Amino acid sequence: MLKLYGFAASNYFNMVKLALLEKQMPFEVISMHGCQNPQTLAVSASGKVPVLETEEGFISETDVILRYLEDTHPQTPLLPTNPFARAQVWTLAKEIELYIELPARLCYVEVLFGGRATPEALKAKARRDLIKGFAALERRGKFAPYVAGAEFSLADIYFMYSVDLAQQVGERLFGLNLLDEVAGARGLLERLNDRHCAQLVAADREADFPIFLERVRPVSGQTAGS
Repeated sequence: MLKLYGFAASNYFNMVKLALLEKQMPFEVISMHGCQNPQTLAVSASGKVPVLETEEGFISETDVILRYLEDTHPQTPLLPTNPFARAQVWTLAKEIELYIELPARLCYVEVLFGGRATPEALKAKARRDLIKGFAALERRGKFAPYVAGAEFSLADIYFMYSVDLAQQVGERLFGLNLLDEVAGARGLLERLNDRHCAQLVAADREADFPIFLERVRPVSGQTAGS
Protein backbone atom coordinates (compact mmCIF):
# COMPACT_ATOMS: atom_id res chain seq x y z
CA MET A 1 0.00 0.00 0.00
CA LEU A 2 1.12 3.54 -0.70
CA LYS A 3 2.22 5.61 2.28
CA LEU A 4 1.83 9.38 2.34
CA TYR A 5 4.19 11.24 4.67
CA GLY A 6 3.28 14.68 5.93
CA PHE A 7 0.79 16.48 8.14
CA ALA A 8 -2.80 17.58 7.65
CA ALA A 9 -2.19 21.31 8.16
CA SER A 10 0.04 21.39 5.06
CA ASN A 11 -1.67 22.54 1.88
CA TYR A 12 0.81 20.64 -0.32
CA PHE A 13 0.26 17.45 1.67
CA ASN A 14 -3.48 17.99 1.19
CA MET A 15 -3.07 18.37 -2.57
CA VAL A 16 -1.64 14.86 -2.77
CA LYS A 17 -4.09 13.47 -0.24
CA LEU A 18 -7.06 14.80 -2.17
CA ALA A 19 -5.73 13.34 -5.42
CA LEU A 20 -5.39 9.92 -3.76
CA LEU A 21 -8.93 10.14 -2.39
CA GLU A 22 -10.40 11.30 -5.69
CA LYS A 23 -8.65 8.45 -7.47
CA GLN A 24 -9.85 6.02 -4.76
CA MET A 25 -6.32 4.73 -4.27
CA PRO A 26 -5.69 2.98 -0.92
CA PHE A 27 -2.99 4.68 1.16
CA GLU A 28 -1.74 5.06 4.69
CA VAL A 29 -0.85 8.41 6.26
CA ILE A 30 2.46 8.58 8.13
CA SER A 31 2.67 11.69 10.30
CA MET A 32 5.88 13.60 9.59
CA HIS A 33 6.91 17.25 9.66
CA GLY A 34 9.62 18.69 7.51
CA CYS A 35 12.90 18.92 9.37
CA GLN A 36 16.55 17.92 9.11
CA ASN A 37 16.73 14.99 11.51
CA PRO A 38 18.19 11.70 10.21
CA GLN A 39 14.84 9.89 10.23
CA THR A 40 13.21 12.50 8.00
CA LEU A 41 16.23 12.82 5.71
CA ALA A 42 16.16 9.07 5.16
CA VAL A 43 12.73 9.53 3.59
CA SER A 44 13.14 12.98 2.02
CA ALA A 45 16.56 14.19 0.88
CA SER A 46 15.52 17.83 1.42
CA GLY A 47 13.69 17.17 4.68
CA LYS A 48 10.46 18.41 3.12
CA VAL A 49 6.96 16.95 2.92
CA PRO A 50 4.88 15.53 1.33
CA VAL A 51 6.61 12.31 0.39
CA LEU A 52 5.00 9.24 -1.16
CA GLU A 53 6.38 5.80 -0.37
CA THR A 54 5.84 3.20 -3.08
CA GLU A 55 6.98 -0.41 -3.43
CA GLU A 56 9.96 0.91 -5.40
CA GLY A 57 10.96 3.70 -3.05
CA PHE A 58 10.18 7.29 -2.09
CA ILE A 59 8.94 10.13 -4.31
CA SER A 60 9.25 13.78 -3.28
CA GLU A 61 7.83 17.08 -4.60
CA THR A 62 4.10 17.55 -4.95
CA ASP A 63 3.92 17.90 -8.73
CA VAL A 64 6.16 14.86 -9.24
CA ILE A 65 3.98 12.79 -6.91
CA LEU A 66 0.86 13.92 -8.73
CA ARG A 67 2.37 12.97 -12.08
CA TYR A 68 3.25 9.55 -10.68
CA LEU A 69 -0.32 9.00 -9.45
CA GLU A 70 -1.68 9.96 -12.85
CA ASP A 71 0.76 7.64 -14.64
CA THR A 72 0.07 4.67 -12.39
CA HIS A 73 -3.68 5.12 -11.94
CA PRO A 74 -5.14 6.64 -15.12
CA GLN A 75 -8.52 4.97 -14.59
CA THR A 76 -9.75 8.04 -12.70
CA PRO A 77 -7.99 10.80 -14.62
CA LEU A 78 -7.16 14.21 -13.22
CA LEU A 79 -5.50 15.28 -16.47
CA PRO A 80 -6.72 15.19 -20.09
CA THR A 81 -5.31 12.53 -22.40
CA ASN A 82 -4.59 15.02 -25.20
CA PRO A 83 -0.97 16.23 -24.77
CA PHE A 84 -1.75 19.87 -25.51
CA ALA A 85 -4.78 19.94 -23.20
CA ARG A 86 -2.72 18.21 -20.51
CA ALA A 87 -0.02 20.85 -20.86
CA GLN A 88 -2.62 23.59 -20.50
CA VAL A 89 -3.89 22.12 -17.22
CA TRP A 90 -0.35 21.82 -15.86
CA THR A 91 0.44 25.37 -16.94
CA LEU A 92 -2.56 26.67 -15.03
CA ALA A 93 -1.67 24.59 -11.97
CA LYS A 94 1.94 25.82 -11.98
CA GLU A 95 0.90 29.44 -12.50
CA ILE A 96 -1.37 29.16 -9.46
CA GLU A 97 1.49 27.70 -7.43
CA LEU A 98 4.24 30.07 -8.58
CA TYR A 99 2.31 33.33 -8.82
CA ILE A 100 -0.36 32.95 -6.13
CA GLU A 101 0.62 30.35 -3.53
CA LEU A 102 4.31 31.19 -3.27
CA PRO A 103 3.87 35.00 -3.01
CA ALA A 104 1.23 34.48 -0.30
CA ARG A 105 3.58 32.10 1.52
CA LEU A 106 5.95 35.01 2.20
CA CYS A 107 3.33 36.31 4.65
CA TYR A 108 2.02 33.08 6.21
CA VAL A 109 3.95 33.48 9.46
CA GLU A 110 2.26 36.79 10.19
CA VAL A 111 -1.21 36.12 8.77
CA LEU A 112 -1.83 32.43 9.53
CA PHE A 113 0.46 31.66 12.45
CA GLY A 114 0.29 34.93 14.40
CA GLY A 115 4.05 35.29 14.29
CA ARG A 116 6.44 38.13 13.61
CA ALA A 117 5.53 40.79 11.08
CA THR A 118 6.54 40.27 7.47
CA PRO A 119 9.45 42.56 6.48
CA GLU A 120 8.16 45.52 4.51
CA ALA A 121 10.15 44.69 1.38
CA LEU A 122 8.75 41.14 1.29
CA LYS A 123 5.27 42.42 2.05
CA ALA A 124 5.44 44.85 -0.87
CA LYS A 125 6.68 42.08 -3.16
CA ALA A 126 3.90 39.75 -2.03
CA ARG A 127 1.27 42.40 -2.71
CA ARG A 128 2.58 43.12 -6.23
CA ASP A 129 2.92 39.46 -7.11
CA LEU A 130 -0.50 38.47 -5.75
CA ILE A 131 -2.24 41.16 -7.79
CA LYS A 132 -0.42 39.96 -10.91
CA GLY A 133 -1.05 36.31 -10.05
CA PHE A 134 -4.80 36.74 -9.72
CA ALA A 135 -4.84 38.81 -12.91
CA ALA A 136 -3.12 35.90 -14.68
CA LEU A 137 -5.67 33.50 -13.19
CA GLU A 138 -8.48 35.64 -14.59
CA ARG A 139 -6.90 35.51 -18.05
CA ARG A 140 -6.00 31.81 -17.97
CA GLY A 141 -8.85 30.29 -15.96
CA LYS A 142 -11.96 29.07 -17.74
CA PHE A 143 -14.34 28.38 -14.82
CA ALA A 144 -16.53 26.35 -17.15
CA PRO A 145 -17.38 25.07 -14.59
CA TYR A 146 -13.92 24.03 -13.33
CA VAL A 147 -10.85 26.20 -13.41
CA ALA A 148 -9.37 24.52 -16.50
CA GLY A 149 -12.62 23.67 -18.26
CA ALA A 150 -15.35 21.04 -18.14
CA GLU A 151 -13.62 18.45 -15.96
CA PHE A 152 -12.27 18.42 -12.41
CA SER A 153 -8.48 18.34 -12.73
CA LEU A 154 -5.20 18.78 -10.92
CA ALA A 155 -5.51 22.50 -11.59
CA ASP A 156 -8.56 22.54 -9.31
CA ILE A 157 -6.53 20.87 -6.58
CA TYR A 158 -3.86 23.57 -6.79
CA PHE A 159 -6.62 26.17 -6.92
CA MET A 160 -8.33 24.83 -3.78
CA TYR A 161 -5.24 24.80 -1.61
CA SER A 162 -3.75 28.08 -2.83
CA VAL A 163 -6.34 30.78 -3.50
CA ASP A 164 -8.08 30.58 -0.13
CA LEU A 165 -4.81 31.16 1.73
CA ALA A 166 -3.83 33.92 -0.68
CA GLN A 167 -7.24 35.54 -0.14
CA GLN A 168 -6.57 35.62 3.61
CA VAL A 169 -3.21 37.28 3.07
CA GLY A 170 -4.73 39.81 0.69
CA GLU A 171 -7.56 40.70 3.05
CA ARG A 172 -5.64 40.87 6.32
CA LEU A 173 -2.47 42.58 5.14
CA PHE A 174 -3.52 44.65 2.15
CA GLY A 175 -7.29 45.08 2.32
CA LEU A 176 -7.60 43.37 -1.05
CA ASN A 177 -10.47 41.10 -2.10
CA LEU A 178 -8.43 39.16 -4.63
CA LEU A 179 -10.80 36.23 -5.04
CA ASP A 180 -13.73 38.35 -6.16
CA GLU A 181 -11.54 40.06 -8.78
CA VAL A 182 -11.74 36.81 -10.77
CA ALA A 183 -15.23 36.07 -12.11
CA GLY A 184 -16.36 32.62 -11.01
CA ALA A 185 -13.47 31.99 -8.63
CA ARG A 186 -15.35 32.23 -5.34
CA GLY A 187 -18.23 30.12 -6.59
CA LEU A 188 -15.84 27.44 -7.81
CA LEU A 189 -13.97 27.39 -4.50
CA GLU A 190 -17.25 26.85 -2.66
CA ARG A 191 -18.25 24.00 -4.97
CA LEU A 192 -14.86 22.34 -4.66
CA ASN A 193 -14.99 22.55 -0.88
CA ASP A 194 -18.37 20.79 -1.00
CA ARG A 195 -16.88 17.71 -2.66
CA HIS A 196 -16.99 14.67 -0.39
CA CYS A 197 -13.26 14.00 -0.58
CA ALA A 198 -12.45 17.66 0.06
CA GLN A 199 -14.58 17.59 3.19
CA LEU A 200 -12.63 14.60 4.49
CA VAL A 201 -9.38 16.47 3.94
CA ALA A 202 -10.80 19.62 5.56
CA ALA A 203 -11.89 17.75 8.69
CA ASP A 204 -8.39 16.34 9.18
CA ARG A 205 -6.86 19.76 8.56
CA GLU A 206 -9.13 21.43 11.10
CA ALA A 207 -8.18 18.86 13.72
CA ASP A 208 -4.45 19.16 13.01
CA PHE A 209 -4.11 22.94 12.64
CA PRO A 210 -4.09 23.82 16.39
CA ILE A 211 -1.40 21.19 16.94
CA PHE A 212 0.61 22.62 14.06
CA LEU A 213 0.31 26.15 15.50
CA GLU A 214 1.77 24.97 18.80
CA ARG A 215 4.64 23.45 16.89
CA VAL A 216 5.48 26.55 14.83
CA ARG A 217 5.07 29.20 17.55
CA PRO A 218 8.70 29.03 18.72
CA VAL A 219 9.91 29.25 15.10
CA SER A 220 7.57 32.08 14.11
CA GLY A 221 8.55 34.23 17.07
CA GLN A 222 5.09 34.35 18.61
CA THR A 223 5.18 35.23 22.28
CA ALA A 224 3.40 33.20 24.90
CA GLY A 225 -0.17 34.36 25.38
CA SER A 226 -0.35 36.17 22.02
